Amino acid sequence: MSTLIAALVVAAVIGWGIEQIRGEMRAARDDTRRARTLSIAAVFGPAIAAVQVDPKALLVWQPLAVTMRRIFPEECASLDAAAGATFPFSADVISAAHARWTADWLAWEQTHDATYKLKTAVSEQELASPGGRARLDAVEREKLDLYQRRYEEYVRVSKALQKLTG
Repeated sequence: MSTLIAALVVAAVIGWGIEQIRGEMRAARDDTRRARTLSIAAVFGPAIAAVQVDPKALLVWQPLAVTMRRIFPEECASLDAAAGATFPFSADVISAAHARWTADWLAWEQTHDATYKLKTAVSEQELASPGGRARLDAVEREKLDLYQRRYEEYVRVSKALQKLTG
Protein backbone atom coordinates (compact mmCIF):
# COMPACT_ATOMS: atom_id res chain seq x y z
CA MET A 1 0.00 0.00 0.00
CA SER A 2 2.80 2.45 0.84
CA THR A 3 4.39 1.62 -2.52
CA LEU A 4 1.14 2.52 -4.22
CA ILE A 5 0.93 5.82 -2.31
CA ALA A 6 4.55 6.57 -3.18
CA ALA A 7 3.86 5.84 -6.85
CA LEU A 8 0.81 8.12 -6.77
CA VAL A 9 2.84 10.91 -5.15
CA VAL A 10 5.61 10.49 -7.74
CA ALA A 11 3.01 10.51 -10.56
CA ALA A 12 1.38 13.64 -9.11
CA VAL A 13 4.74 15.40 -8.84
CA ILE A 14 5.61 14.42 -12.43
CA GLY A 15 2.16 15.60 -13.62
CA TRP A 16 2.61 18.89 -11.76
CA GLY A 17 6.08 19.29 -13.29
CA ILE A 18 4.74 18.64 -16.77
CA GLU A 19 2.02 21.27 -16.27
CA GLN A 20 4.65 23.75 -15.09
CA ILE A 21 6.73 23.09 -18.22
CA ARG A 22 3.65 23.46 -20.43
CA GLY A 23 2.81 26.75 -18.74
CA GLU A 24 6.33 28.03 -19.29
CA MET A 25 6.23 26.96 -22.93
CA ARG A 26 2.90 28.77 -23.42
CA ALA A 27 4.32 31.87 -21.77
CA ALA A 28 7.40 31.71 -23.99
CA ARG A 29 5.21 31.40 -27.12
CA ASP A 30 3.08 34.34 -25.95
CA ASP A 31 6.22 36.40 -25.28
CA THR A 32 7.56 35.54 -28.73
CA ARG A 33 4.23 36.50 -30.34
CA ARG A 34 4.18 39.81 -28.43
CA ALA A 35 7.78 40.51 -29.50
CA ARG A 36 6.89 39.83 -33.15
CA THR A 37 3.82 42.06 -32.83
CA LEU A 38 5.95 44.85 -31.40
CA SER A 39 8.51 44.38 -34.19
CA ILE A 40 5.80 44.62 -36.85
CA ALA A 41 4.47 47.79 -35.25
CA ALA A 42 7.99 49.24 -35.15
CA VAL A 43 8.61 48.42 -38.82
CA PHE A 44 5.48 50.28 -39.90
CA GLY A 45 5.88 53.35 -37.68
CA PRO A 46 8.04 55.12 -40.28
CA ALA A 47 5.72 53.92 -43.04
CA ILE A 48 2.71 55.59 -41.45
CA ALA A 49 4.66 58.85 -41.20
CA ALA A 50 5.95 58.53 -44.77
CA VAL A 51 2.43 58.06 -46.16
CA GLN A 52 1.26 61.20 -44.37
CA VAL A 53 4.04 63.18 -46.05
CA ASP A 54 3.90 61.54 -49.50
CA PRO A 55 0.90 59.47 -50.58
CA LYS A 56 3.07 57.64 -53.14
CA ALA A 57 4.85 55.96 -50.21
CA LEU A 58 1.70 53.90 -49.73
CA LEU A 59 2.43 52.13 -53.02
CA VAL A 60 5.70 50.86 -51.56
CA TRP A 61 4.54 50.07 -48.03
CA GLN A 62 1.09 48.56 -48.63
CA PRO A 63 2.38 45.45 -50.49
CA LEU A 64 4.81 44.86 -47.62
CA ALA A 65 1.95 45.22 -45.14
CA VAL A 66 -0.12 42.66 -47.08
CA THR A 67 2.83 40.23 -47.05
CA MET A 68 3.35 40.70 -43.30
CA ARG A 69 -0.36 40.05 -42.72
CA ARG A 70 -0.05 36.73 -44.60
CA ILE A 71 3.08 35.65 -42.72
CA PHE A 72 1.95 36.78 -39.25
CA PRO A 73 -1.87 36.70 -39.21
CA GLU A 74 -2.25 36.39 -35.42
CA GLU A 75 0.12 39.26 -34.70
CA CYS A 76 -1.56 41.47 -37.30
CA ALA A 77 -5.00 40.59 -35.93
CA SER A 78 -3.90 41.79 -32.49
CA LEU A 79 -2.58 45.02 -34.02
CA ASP A 80 -5.87 45.47 -35.88
CA ALA A 81 -7.78 44.99 -32.64
CA ALA A 82 -5.58 47.49 -30.81
CA ALA A 83 -5.81 50.04 -33.64
CA GLY A 84 -9.53 49.53 -34.18
CA ALA A 85 -8.89 49.21 -37.92
CA THR A 86 -6.63 47.40 -40.36
CA PHE A 87 -3.04 48.03 -39.30
CA PRO A 88 -1.05 49.86 -40.57
CA PHE A 89 -3.18 51.23 -43.40
CA SER A 90 -6.91 51.26 -42.87
CA ALA A 91 -9.34 52.01 -45.66
CA ASP A 92 -9.61 55.55 -44.26
CA VAL A 93 -5.84 56.03 -44.44
CA ILE A 94 -5.75 54.77 -48.03
CA SER A 95 -8.69 56.99 -48.99
CA ALA A 96 -7.06 60.00 -47.32
CA ALA A 97 -3.81 59.33 -49.18
CA HIS A 98 -5.70 59.25 -52.47
CA ALA A 99 -7.50 62.49 -51.60
CA ARG A 100 -4.20 64.12 -50.61
CA TRP A 101 -2.60 62.98 -53.88
CA THR A 102 -5.47 64.56 -55.83
CA ALA A 103 -5.34 67.79 -53.79
CA ASP A 104 -1.57 68.00 -54.30
CA TRP A 105 -2.10 67.53 -58.04
CA LEU A 106 -4.69 70.31 -58.19
CA ALA A 107 -2.40 72.66 -56.24
CA TRP A 108 0.52 71.82 -58.55
CA GLU A 109 -1.68 72.35 -61.60
CA GLN A 110 -2.70 75.83 -60.42
CA THR A 111 0.91 76.76 -59.68
CA HIS A 112 2.04 75.39 -63.03
CA ASP A 113 -0.64 77.38 -64.83
CA ALA A 114 0.24 80.63 -63.03
CA THR A 115 3.97 80.14 -63.61
CA TYR A 116 3.55 79.59 -67.32
CA LYS A 117 1.05 82.42 -67.73
CA LEU A 118 3.77 84.72 -66.39
CA LYS A 119 6.46 83.17 -68.60
CA THR A 120 4.17 83.45 -71.63
CA ALA A 121 3.37 87.10 -70.87
CA VAL A 122 7.08 87.92 -70.62
CA SER A 123 7.80 86.06 -73.89
CA GLU A 124 4.92 87.80 -75.65
CA GLN A 125 6.38 91.19 -74.70
CA GLU A 126 9.60 90.14 -76.45
CA LEU A 127 7.84 88.88 -79.60
CA ALA A 128 9.12 91.76 -81.70
CA SER A 129 12.72 91.15 -80.65
CA PRO A 130 14.98 88.74 -82.55
CA GLY A 131 14.21 85.21 -81.44
CA GLY A 132 11.04 86.34 -79.64
CA ARG A 133 8.80 83.84 -81.43
CA ALA A 134 11.29 81.01 -80.72
CA ARG A 135 11.33 81.89 -77.00
CA LEU A 136 7.53 81.94 -76.87
CA ASP A 137 7.37 78.57 -78.64
CA ALA A 138 10.00 77.17 -76.25
CA VAL A 139 7.95 78.32 -73.25
CA GLU A 140 4.85 76.63 -74.70
CA ARG A 141 6.74 73.37 -75.33
CA GLU A 142 8.28 73.46 -71.87
CA LYS A 143 4.85 74.07 -70.31
CA LEU A 144 3.28 71.21 -72.22
CA ASP A 145 6.17 68.77 -71.63
CA LEU A 146 6.24 69.42 -67.90
CA TYR A 147 2.46 69.16 -67.67
CA GLN A 148 2.37 65.87 -69.59
CA ARG A 149 5.11 64.28 -67.46
CA ARG A 150 3.47 65.34 -64.24
CA TYR A 151 0.00 64.33 -65.44
CA GLU A 152 1.24 60.86 -66.43
CA GLU A 153 2.66 60.44 -62.94
CA TYR A 154 -0.56 61.73 -61.38
CA VAL A 155 -2.69 59.27 -63.37
CA ARG A 156 -0.35 56.31 -62.73
CA VAL A 157 -0.22 56.90 -58.97
CA SER A 158 -3.89 57.78 -58.75
CA LYS A 159 -4.90 54.52 -60.42
CA ALA A 160 -2.56 52.53 -58.17
CA LEU A 161 -4.00 54.22 -55.07
CA GLN A 162 -7.51 53.59 -56.37
CA LYS A 163 -6.73 49.85 -56.66
CA LEU A 164 -5.72 49.80 -53.00
CA THR A 165 -9.16 51.04 -51.97
CA GLY A 166 -10.96 48.26 -53.91
